[in-house]
Amino acid sequence: MIPVNEPLLLDAERKNVEECLRTGWISSEGTFITEFEKKWARFCGREFGVAVSNGTVALDAAAWALRLEPGSEVIVPTFTIISCVIAIVRNGLVPVLVDADADTWCMDVREVAGKVTPKTRAIMPVHIYGHPVDMDPLLELARTKNLRIIEDAAEVHGAEYKGKKCGGFGDVSAFSFYANKLITTGEGGMVLTDDPELAERLQSYRNLCFRKERRFYHTELGTNYRLTNLQAAIGSAQVDRIDDIVEKKRAMGTMYSDLLAGCKYLQLPVEKSWAKNVYWMYGIVLDEASGLNAVDFAALLLKEGIHTRPFFLGMHEQPVFLNRGLFRGEKYPVAERLARQGLYLPSALTITPEQIKTVATTVKRLLS
Repeated sequence: MIPVNEPLLLDAERKNVEECLRTGWISSEGTFITEFEKKWARFCGREFGVAVSNGTVALDAAAWALRLEPGSEVIVPTFTIISCVIAIVRNGLVPVLVDADADTWCMDVREVAGKVTPKTRAIMPVHIYGHPVDMDPLLELARTKNLRIIEDAAEVHGAEYKGKKCGGFGDVSAFSFYANKLITTGEGGMVLTDDPELAERLQSYRNLCFRKERRFYHTELGTNYRLTNLQAAIGSAQVDRIDDIVEKKRAMGTMYSDLLAGCKYLQLPVEKSWAKNVYWMYGIVLDEASGLNAVDFAALLLKEGIHTRPFFLGMHEQPVFLNRGLFRGEKYPVAERLARQGLYLPSALTITPEQIKTVATTVKRLLS
C-alpha cells in the first residue's frame, strides 16, 4: 500500500543538505555532484552521468554533444513536452514528427522507418508518463541506418524495457529531476552515456566550455547548465531509496487500475509484457461517446475538489512552431485525440489509498 503523506525531505536528505551548509559547498562544486552522478549512472546501467540544471537543458546538451550537422533531421514524437523540440531546433536541427501509439501513448515506432530520409541523423524516443517506448525496432533501425539515439527518460525513473532500465539505451539519455519526478532535486537533470568523449564534452558544455589547461580560454560556445551541490545532496540521498519509490508509484498505479477497471468510457494506462511501468502520472483517456472532453471532465472533477492536469498538446499544433513554418498541414490523429480526451489524475508520491479511492469513486460516479 502507499504510505500516508511523507515530508519531502527525509533524514538522509536533511543530513546531506546540512553538510553542504556546514562546509560551505553549496554551489556547483562539491562531493555530492560526483556522488549523485555516479549513483544514478550505476542505477541505470551507464558508465557516466553529467548533472545539469534541469531536464530541458539535459536534452539540449545531449543533442549538442553529438555534433550533428546543422539541418540534420531528428525523428521525435509529436505527443511530448515541448522541451524535446526546443532542444532540436536550438541546435540547428530539424524535427520530424511521428504519431503516438494508441495503447502506450509513446511514439508509434511503426512510423519511424518511413520518416527516415538522407538527412536523418538521430531518433529521439520519449518514454511517456512512466511507460517505456518499444526500443528494439528503433535500436535496429539506428544500427542499420547509422543513426544516433537521444533518449528522453525524464518520466521513467526506474522503468524497464525487457528487464533493462530506461535511460540505458541512448547514445545519450536525458533525465529530469523536477519537483514532480520520482527522484527530485527541485530543479535538475542529468545526461547519461557510455562514451567517455561524450561525457567530457557534456561536462565542458555545462560549465561555459572552459579549457582544462586554461580556465578563461574558450574554443567553443558553452553555457551555464550547472547543478548545485545542495541539489545533488538531495538527489543522492533519494537514489538510495529509488526501489522503494518505484514500488510506491507502481502500487498507486495498480490501485487506480483496479478501482477503475471496467469503468465505461475510460481508457486506462497499460503495461506491455515487455515493460515495467512506473506510472509517473496516472493518465486516463475519455471515450468521445461519453459526451465529454478532457477540459469538461477536469472542470467537473475540480468542482469535487479534485485537481487534474491535461495531456500534452502535440508539437504539430503548437503556434510557436507553426509560426516558424514547421509542421504546417501535418495531422497526427492519435496525438490529437489524446490531447483532447486525456488528462491525468492526482499522482503524487504522497497520495494515500484513501485519496485514491475518493478520486476513483468520483470518476466512476461522474461517468456513470
